[in-house]
Amino acid sequence: MTAPVFATLGCRLNAYETEAMKELSAAAGVENAVIVNTCAVTAEAVRKAKQEIRRLSRENPGATIIVTGCAAQTEPETFAAMPEVARVIGNHEKMQADTWAGLASRVPDLIGATEKVQVDDIMSVRETAGHLIDGFGRHRAYVQVQNGCDHRCTFCIIPFGRGNSRSVPAGVVVEQIKRLVGNGFNEVVLTGVDLTSWGADLPAQPRLGDLVLRILKLVPDLPRLRISSIDSIEADEALMQAIATEPRLMPHLHLSLQAGDDLILKRMKRRHLRDDAIRFCQEARRLRPDMVFGADIIAGFPTETEEMFVQSVKLVEDCGLTFLHVFPFSPRKGTPAARMPQVKGPVIKDRAARLRAVGDVALNRHLMAQTGQTHRILLEGPRLGRTEQFTEVSFDRDMPEGAIVTAQIKGWQGDRLTA
Repeated sequence: MTAPVFATLGCRLNAYETEAMKELSAAAGVENAVIVNTCAVTAEAVRKAKQEIRRLSRENPGATIIVTGCAAQTEPETFAAMPEVARVIGNHEKMQADTWAGLASRVPDLIGATEKVQVDDIMSVRETAGHLIDGFGRHRAYVQVQNGCDHRCTFCIIPFGRGNSRSVPAGVVVEQIKRLVGNGFNEVVLTGVDLTSWGADLPAQPRLGDLVLRILKLVPDLPRLRISSIDSIEADEALMQAIATEPRLMPHLHLSLQAGDDLILKRMKRRHLRDDAIRFCQEARRLRPDMVFGADIIAGFPTETEEMFVQSVKLVEDCGLTFLHVFPFSPRKGTPAARMPQVKGPVIKDRAARLRAVGDVALNRHLMAQTGQTHRILLEGPRLGRTEQFTEVSFDRDMPEGAIVTAQIKGWQGDRLTA
């Protein structure tokens, strides 16, 4: 018998949870299984999940295929109907030791079973991080502090895959980060589905900024703390204070902006308008002049005209964005946006390409400006690292992995700096 094979699709939180599943399945003694942790963010993500399942089934003959993740949570019957799949388990179930103990005793028997689905109502789940792991990542640790989302953006299926927002108490987060620093990690990244909603379900309703300041105060040996994606309209005063006063909080924020036109933002049911995004970026950069922004932007949302799309293009310049994640709109069954008048496919594809080209120009401008600058770089490999602004750096000789080194930037090649 062999150890399980894992495949992860989608976000960093999925990757975090795959690491947890590896520990849970190993402790339970699961063998000769393939576990696919799926993503549901777009229809394309679901298609890729099916494709990956078929590939893994061909490459692992006789293995039991177990499917989990957001797509399994939102479309369990889709995956249960696949002849390759033996069991579909939900996002809550995948993080429970009992689930894996139950699977371990019957892995061979799952193939051909008539009852394939083990997916409960995710909206009834109230706790989060049932299994915390220490040390996901080789040199940068990712710590889940929040899960789920209480908002209902019209294009998004994720709340139905992740459930309502739940927060990990600050004390639990701090103790985990202390262990990570003790194990040699020089950078910790806080992750979640809707990170700026952290604390709303906890006593006294603390905010994300409170958590950041508490971590930096109580873990003085942590060299670098990084925040993953945030909703800028929900940034609190304490978070802005941390941006202004805490050099150990990294000057890089990834923003969930989605569009640059006010009417499209309203139809998306976002909580901010165009000027709100611009104002936040200006204020954050005023507080921290070296701040760099990434952003998610959707191209071709239903009813988007050329004029509306141009507003999204202009937002890249108006906000001073550097790292652009462009998503061609893909309707998700069961969401309000799927029932709106759709933009034609070729138009969506063209707009996504144009937006990516604008993003390339913005990134190149950033890379060019770093030449001759001195940066502190976390080494992710012998010749690869990232600056505090999360820009990749290539070295021409081996460096100590996991260390933070100070180096002068010589130039840039492709989407990386050289040092």
